[in-house]
Amino acid sequence: MKYRYCFFDLDGTVIDSAPGVTHSVQYALQKMGITPPPSSELLGFIGPPLVWSFSHFFGMSHEESLAAVDAYREYYRAGGMLECTVYPGIPALLDTLRAAGIQCVLATCKPHVFANAILAHFDLIDRFVLVAGPEIDGTRNEKQEVIRYAMEQLEITDPQEILMIGDRDNDVLGAKANGVGTYGALWGFGDEEELMQAGALSCFADAASLGEAILRAE
Repeated sequence: MKYRYCFFDLDGTVIDSAPGVTHSVQYALQKMGITPPPSSELLGFIGPPLVWSFSHFFGMSHEESLAAVDAYREYYRAGGMLECTVYPGIPALLDTLRAAGIQCVLATCKPHVFANAILAHFDLIDRFVLVAGPEIDGTRNEKQEVIRYAMEQLEITDPQEILMIGDRDNDVLGAKANGVGTYGALWGFGDEEELMQAGALSCFADAASLGEAILRAE
């Protein structure tokens, strides 16, 4: 078996977080004086850091983006974080990997305080040996920083022992920056073209086929 660790993205990989994220963005835009578009036009917010997304999609300055993130978190803390569902097959996949001796790690651009609360709500927290994510103040805001932090915490020196699993190009690029390979999750919010162009090793349509490939890897 090739991999000792599987690093999982959260939004779009472990959970379908679209309702909570897009509703939080709509709330933030209203507070910033912007008429929010429908949820279907805000899916690009799922995955990348929020400060970048508000700037990229709505042309906000850095200061405006920070204010929008604060507004976003008002809604998110009040219940938006739990407007999500666990993707089919994910609990079974985590259990299969753990039974095979592979340690599962969460590596997300969502602040770890929110990630921990979501995992605990869905009884997934014990399936991960570490939950790595940004601090509320923005420390470790980029995926490559989160992955590096997780490696440091677990004292992993060989990136070839790790497989990143994610649904967006920032997962792939963040992993590549640390010498880690990525399998793409096509049930999330990216597509095969985005993931493969970023450098994913392969892509999978469901958790069961992904698990089989991980256990076969040599």
